[in-house]
Amino acid sequence: MGTDTVRAGTAGEAAGRRREQRGWYFYDWACSVYSTSVLTVFLGPYLTSVARSAADAGGYVHPLGIPVRAGSFFAYSVSLSVILAVVVMPLVGAAADRTGRKKPLLGAAAYTGAAATTGMFFLDGDRYLLGGALLVVANAAQSVAMMLYNSYLPQIAPPGERDAVSSRGWAFGYAAGSLMLVANLVLYSAHASFGLTESAAVRVCLASAGLWWGLFTLVPLRRLRDRHTRVEGASAPGPRQLAATLRDMRRHPLTLAFLLAYLVYNDGIQTVISQASVYGSEELGLGQSTLITAVLLVQVLAVAGALAMGRLARRHGAKRTVLGSLVAWTATLAAGYFLPAGAPVWFFVLAAGIGLVLGGSQALSRSLFSHLVPAGKEAEYFSAYEMSDRGMSWLGPLLFGVTYQLSGSYRSAIISLVAFFVIGFVLLARVPVRRAIEDAGNPVPDTI
Repeated sequence: MGTDTVRAGTAGEAAGRRREQRGWYFYDWACSVYSTSVLTVFLGPYLTSVARSAADAGGYVHPLGIPVRAGSFFAYSVSLSVILAVVVMPLVGAAADRTGRKKPLLGAAAYTGAAATTGMFFLDGDRYLLGGALLVVANAAQSVAMMLYNSYLPQIAPPGERDAVSSRGWAFGYAAGSLMLVANLVLYSAHASFGLTESAAVRVCLASAGLWWGLFTLVPLRRLRDRHTRVEGASAPGPRQLAATLRDMRRHPLTLAFLLAYLVYNDGIQTVISQASVYGSEELGLGQSTLITAVLLVQVLAVAGALAMGRLARRHGAKRTVLGSLVAWTATLAAGYFLPAGAPVWFFVLAAGIGLVLGGSQALSRSLFSHLVPAGKEAEYFSAYEMSDRGMSWLGPLLFGVTYQLSGSYRSAIISLVAFFVIGFVLLARVPVRRAIEDAGNPVPDTI
């Protein structure tokens, strides 16, 4: 009878864990439409056009009396949002770990971002300041919410399940991004038949992403649960929290070594994503419809890539699989260097290669890092991880821009990014992951 009770308890725990995991996947489903439709496709060109309509004769707008070229306003707004996120994330992460009330903070961040995104419907005429403010709020809130969301991973999945759970989360996100992007492109392309102007169609696309984000956030908020873990030496969050987090991480140098490797190769990944359209339009002479189709292809294939690499990790370990993905990134860039101009088919092949390795390399990096986080400090440590993901990816665009400036060739600029994957490979290969997990006080999975 006692054995039956234990088995029933174990089965009940497993069922509860699976239910929580399914709820966790849905936050990626909820928020990824913001990254895809808003940030990647629609908002940059639209906010730039709004800023230009408000510009003076010299092409400048003057937020807070500061002269800014209208064409730079979107980029500066994104940069400001990153600075805000870097300041806020360690404070929120420490508060989440100290109080154990992660779910209310996730809900607050998610609905702040969703409300700001929905408010972009009112971004018309010359309201560039409104657009910049909403972008700063939405982007910073997205970063904070993703930090909290990621920090649930080591709590909802035992070590042996994390690669698969993380991969499914990324797959959910890319699937939602693809679905919403298709719907938005249909609306945008046929806006006249819907009785909308082009501007109104864009604003509907932006607002719909916010409504989607808010609606599906209800699922994780219903299924995830808070866990109260006492942390020795935990301090109340304050202005010096970032420095305190970094000091604590110095006690785990192997975790820091992994973060350094991730910072390097992720900088390469983010730069490829952000500059591929520039390469396609300026060097290969491809049109906007081709570039948008390529973005959609990346989203669709990233679903399959994330799931496939999750299965590879179960057999070969997450570290080996990520190392393999960095080799694939290098080969993809090398192939991109030789792409013929005016040949969209070959650009689609390049996009397919990016999609197949994109989701898996990101998902497995997240699950690998989750093993290196001391128990009770998940949100605090994932704030550093999220800063590596979003706040530190500046060196790649700088190298891309400098290489183009010196060579006058986007082909040289794109191949220069191979350095990030080669250096990242070497740094990651040198991290003794099993010892890093033990040093963090966590159980070591059979395959890592």
